[in-house]
Amino acid sequence: MSIEQRIAGAPISWGVCEVPGWGHQIAPERVFTEMRDVGLAATEAGPADFLPWADGEVSAFLAQRGLGLVGGFVPAVLHRDRDAALADVREAARRLVGAGGDVVVLAAATGEHGYDGRTELSGAEWEVLTGTLDAAMDVGAGLGARVVLHPHMGTLVEGADDVARVLDGSAIPLCVDTGHLLIGGVDPYELVRDAVSRVAHVHFKDVDAALAARVRAGELTYTTAITQGLYRALGEGDVDVAGIVTALENYGYAGWYVLEQDLVLAEEPPAGAGPVRDVRASRDLLISVGTGFAANRG
Repeated sequence: MSIEQRIAGAPISWGVCEVPGWGHQIAPERVFTEMRDVGLAATEAGPADFLPWADGEVSAFLAQRGLGLVGGFVPAVLHRDRDAALADVREAARRLVGAGGDVVVLAAATGEHGYDGRTELSGAEWEVLTGTLDAAMDVGAGLGARVVLHPHMGTLVEGADDVARVLDGSAIPLCVDTGHLLIGGVDPYELVRDAVSRVAHVHFKDVDAALAARVRAGELTYTTAITQGLYRALGEGDVDVAGIVTALENYGYAGWYVLEQDLVLAEEPPAGAGPVRDVRASRDLLISVGTGFAANRG
């Protein structure tokens, strides 16, 4: 499939987040209608209660808006009780696969709310975490889902050393989130170049590198930096979008490119304004990059 057919969205680009008190939450009807209007092919699920799971109508709800389901973001505490963590993965995989999704985007949660803190693990806790990742892959596979690990700010897998420990200590594939990696001090292009065989899913966002540096230095919290414009539409920040796409497509990557631009909203944006403009610009840029790659390759 062409890149255009593999571009999906995520509710966080509309400011919808599982963190309590994150900001104004736009209703699902508007979020998914605007995704359709932008021309996205599918979506990730968003917070646990954002789609009509209780009514069993997720597939129909999305199909009415011309969208499929990719999968969903699943933060779980992976370094303590392995059985409890795998139960969380099992529940998420069953729910997502039942609605047509097949990617469990797993994050190594600290156990605290929000993404402004950082916890250091002991060697024994790291062993539990990496072992749980491998076990989670098996749980997902048994239910028809691919489990991938998402390095993410404010989780236990955040920076270069954390990512290296996962790559060395586990077989789990990665969700390359271009923004979270850069903010954590990892060059996403270099990671893709050096570990492309481990990339199974992509969250694409652009970042203001100067603000990212202030987050790493402890001058700003992650959430505060978001409100100051940390994330940008693709092509407006410091992520090497073309280099990453070229490296992935040359390798034969056939997975999703999920557009994400983490956002905190103070109020409901006017119709046709706000998040949808940046998502449209990001989609257009990604299609342009993909078209250029295909032309050069041909």
